[in-house]
Order: sequence, then structure tokens, then C-alpha cells
Amino acid sequence: MKDKIKVIITNDQKKVKIPTGIHMLIRRCCIAVITYEGLKGSCEISVRFVDNEEIQRLNKQYRNVDAPTDVLSFPLGIDGVYDINHETGSQMLGDIVICAEKAFEQAEEFGHSLQREIGFLTVHSMLHLLGYDHETGTIEAVKMREKEEKVLSDLGLKRNGSYYMGDE
Repeated sequence: MKDKIKVIITNDQKKVKIPTGIHMLIRRCCIAVITYEGLKGSCEISVRFVDNEEIQRLNKQYRNVDAPTDVLSFPLGIDGVYDINHETGSQMLGDIVICAEKAFEQAEEFGHSLQREIGFLTVHSMLHLLGYDHETGTIEAVKMREKEEKVLSDLGLKRNGSYYMGDE
């Protein structure tokens, strides 16, 4: 039996219209990260679009940060061992919550397409679901950034400029 990758996408916000093709892009990003990382076996990922209010509520509840953010990742695995959906036998990698409003704002701010922004947020979160953490130190952050750019480049979503990270 061939491994199956199931990506469940829901839109729980009404403030921003999600363009046609974004669902396919998210699926492609999830599959690309899983392939790049060599994860074996069937798996499931949940991706949910929310507005600023909902992402702020979740950010406060789970990270104690009372502000909206662009994306949150909720991994269901530890050290490569994931919860199993007993109905399907699939590994449940976790949940990705994307703030549609922030994605639109950031695409404009960074001067790239919405597809590039949502692709980046999805790839970034998928790496979190697989155990990567850029907040643990500079080497981990660099490794994660390199993996993000490799996957996005392979998907034709190369960045079109340099990253400006603030007070540098």
C-alpha cells in the first residue's frame, strides 16, 4: 500500500478571500517538506485559516503572547513519534493555523506574492511539526531557514529579495 498524505484545510475566517489555488499550494508545500525530510508512512496535517482576533487568542492561550502572529504550529509528535489516527493508521503530524489577514499584510510588506507568503508559512510550520525549532539558537535557525528556502525554491517559490530582520 502506498503512503498517503492527507491535508485537511479549513477556512474559519471571513475577513479575507482565499484565492483559488491556495489549497493546492498548501498541499504541495506539505508534501514537499515530508518528501524532503524523508518521512515514511501515511500522515495527516490540519491547516486552518483564521483572522487576527482568533490567532491572537490562540497565541495568548498557548504562548502567553497577547498579540496576533502570522502562523502557529501545534505538533502532535515528539522525537519523530506521532499520534496515530486509529481509523486510518496515519501519523497525525499536527495542526497549522495561518492568519489570513497577516499573510496578506506580509506579502505586501515583503513585496512578494500571496502564494509565496502562504507557501513560506506552510513550509515553516511543517518543519515545526517535524521537530525543528528556530527559537533554540542560531545554528538551528540557520538550518531551518536553509531547509525552508530549498523546499520553496524546488516548488518555484524562490524569494525575490533579501530578508530584512529588523535592527541589524
